[in-house]
Amino acid sequence: MKINNFGYFWLDTWVLANVIQLATQDFCMRFLNRTNDPCGRQYDQMTQAARSVPANIAEGNSRHSTSKETEMKLTDVARASLSELANDYINWLMHHESIPWSMKTDVYREVSCTILDRPSYKDDVQHQSSIHILKQKHKFDKWLVSGNSIMAANCILILCNRLIMMLGRQIQNQLATFKDEGGFTEALTAERLAAKAEKSIAEGAPTCPRCGKPMIKRMARKGLNSGRAFWSCSAYPECNGTRSFDSRYNELRDNVIP
Repeated sequence: MKINNFGYFWLDTWVLANVIQLATQDFCMRFLNRTNDPCGRQYDQMTQAARSVPANIAEGNSRHSTSKETEMKLTDVARASLSELANDYINWLMHHESIPWSMKTDVYREVSCTILDRPSYKDDVQHQSSIHILKQKHKFDKWLVSGNSIMAANCILILCNRLIMMLGRQIQNQLATFKDEGGFTEALTAERLAAKAEKSIAEGAPTCPRCGKPMIKRMARKGLNSGRAFWSCSAYPECNGTRSFDSRYNELRDNVIP
């Protein structure tokens, strides 16, 4: 995956999300009218749900380097929007006395087995990615532009289900990366603790009675000692060694939290 201002352009999930958005816009424009959608609410809900998917994938990927937690949350929002959209297509089918195609049918397998090409942009990413997305959408024209709303709804529903599974795997990969590398917040915390440890060493702070690492001045936030200063091991929570801290600064006595 490329991580830059347009990193999400290389994501298969973002490409398929755009295909679904374009297909949904076409579907709503062709099949929703003043008779079956007099106030335009279904049109708005379906097109906004479809828009939310690539938008949240893009925003989440853009936050990759600063907040992996936010990246996962936004990817999950995209998945939730997609589930909402899929339910709209299921409702459309049932409202027209039809049901989703069975996974055992030839037409279902044909749509499911239609493979998207992998992005291969060299430069002018926005231009080339748009060409790529339209090319992928045209792979499904057989079902999408047939003029049959049942066929189009089934095709888009299959694509929604495919993307829901892809986003689930993407979230799992993001979670694995988060566990291995941590996030931006964790990195800032580590940097801040390292700076505090260096400052404590320069000021002659004591060493931990348990592991020998430099200690950091902290304030107790709760309990009988709430509001009082104490020395805490800079390796906390791996090490919970402490020393008491008095106003004379150099008069210390060992005190280890049980």
